[in-house]
Amino acid sequence: MPAIHHSRRSALREDLRAGGLDAFLVTDLINIRYLTGFTGSNAALLITATGEEGSVLCTDGRYVTQAGAQVPDLELLIDRPCDVALIRRATGRVGFEENTVTVAGYRLLGAAATGELVGQADLVERHRLVKDAGEIEDLRRACAVADAAFAELIEEGSIRAGRTEREIGLELDGRMRRLGAEDPAFETIVAAGANSAIPHHRPTSAELRVGDLVKFDFGARVDGYHSDMTRTVVLGEPADWQNEIYQLVAAAQRVGREATVPGAICSAVDAAARAVIADAGYGQNYLHGLGHGIGLQIHEGPSVGAAGTAMMAADMVVTVEPGVYLPGRGGVRIEDSGVVRPDGYELLTLTTKDLLVL
Repeated sequence: MPAIHHSRRSALREDLRAGGLDAFLVTDLINIRYLTGFTGSNAALLITATGEEGSVLCTDGRYVTQAGAQVPDLELLIDRPCDVALIRRATGRVGFEENTVTVAGYRLLGAAATGELVGQADLVERHRLVKDAGEIEDLRRACAVADAAFAELIEEGSIRAGRTEREIGLELDGRMRRLGAEDPAFETIVAAGANSAIPHHRPTSAELRVGDLVKFDFGARVDGYHSDMTRTVVLGEPADWQNEIYQLVAAAQRVGREATVPGAICSAVDAAARAVIADAGYGQNYLHGLGHGIGLQIHEGPSVGAAGTAMMAADMVVTVEPGVYLPGRGGVRIEDSGVVRPDGYELLTLTTKDLLVL
């Protein structure tokens, strides 16, 4: 898609000119993919403020054919190390990604640079906050894969007593791959019984038992874009305390979704959902922020938590995922991925949020 990548680079150039930069060195591979479409494991990109002429993608000999096919609209340089090769070409005030360049890397750049190096934080990431229509469709497809895989797991009775967390997690991963995922979006969480009270529990050989809450946090990666969803089910009829915290989390999640609108400050969105849980006396059992952005990374801006200063904007894609965790007993988290729209939060993850009794 050279046109969209050309447009993204043009938008970045406006920032360079506004900041008095003559060029910008991009070394983060996710940002390189966003700006060019290149998906190789070694690259650097030099963007000049004046235009495409002088802008260069550098990679090594393993990726000559791939780079030519994926990035036909930029000059290609084959060299190593890529960042040093490009900084030698840059003149004037040259920005670099200070949040990804190591101290040792900065010394190498400084030794090779002929211009002035100027550290920049999140210059590309700020553009990635708001998704274009194509990105939203990629995210929608990633969410659909996760929805379908989880539905298969339920329909075929795969979530049952006697199976282990690890067995079910591996099966869910395999189903997502068969349905079109490149890979799971992250390490799938299956947490049963007391383990469900651990927010980021890693699946073990623990067996599911009747009476357990079982928490699933998972997603699919499709064309580089990630989905993220959490659902909590119960094996057998829920106890009163299980139903109580489930309905509480569902209410908080609904309030969080309703607060996720353009113009809202992220900390205020977090506070709206958190108040529901705190008012019910479980504030100390809600251990994390309400959500985060998703896209080419599973966790990206904006951060939707108590310290989140960003303002919600239309076409951001964020998660809403409150939880209550009772140590030694069990926990509930309900999470959706969705698009911030002027008329409300558009769900991309469509699996029911009713408590499923299996």
